[in-house]
Amino acid sequence: MIDLDDFDRRLLELVRENNLEPARILAEKVGLSLSAVLRRLRRLRDEGVIVADIAVVDPALTGSALTMHVLVQMQQAGPQTMDNFAREIVRHREITGAWDVTGDDDFLLKIQVGSMEEYDAFTRRALGEDKGVHSFKTLIAIRSIIENDVARRPLRDF
Repeated sequence: MIDLDDFDRRLLELVRENNLEPARILAEKVGLSLSAVLRRLRRLRDEGVIVADIAVVDPALTGSALTMHVLVQMQQAGPQTMDNFAREIVRHREITGAWDVTGDDDFLLKIQVGSMEEYDAFTRRALGEDKGVHSFKTLIAIRSIIENDVARRPLRDF
């Protein structure tokens, strides 16, 4: 486990909110020199603390204006059936999140599509009996209140 000091933690908080903030501004905010900030950010990336620098694009621009959360129940809940379904669902670009869950359902899927017709085609391809699916329940998102805001979670103390 990497040892994070207060400067590292503050830098991580700032880049989680906006990873395009210029290093000179970050340096001012955390009270370090520009070179120290650049060195720390490079180390945090090299050591796998920062795992990605990505752009979050408006879903409407990707043809994904509709978001559904789908609860899936498998016909059999054995390891082979579950593993096969898990391997199969990663092939569908409409699925932007997937979790193996506990309770009455076996999987939770986040689906993003441009229309109900696209969703219907997706369910026929991905959630049929031939895929081992017993049933599924669809929850259609009306509006997004918090969308994938990982910066909301505080860093743990180690």
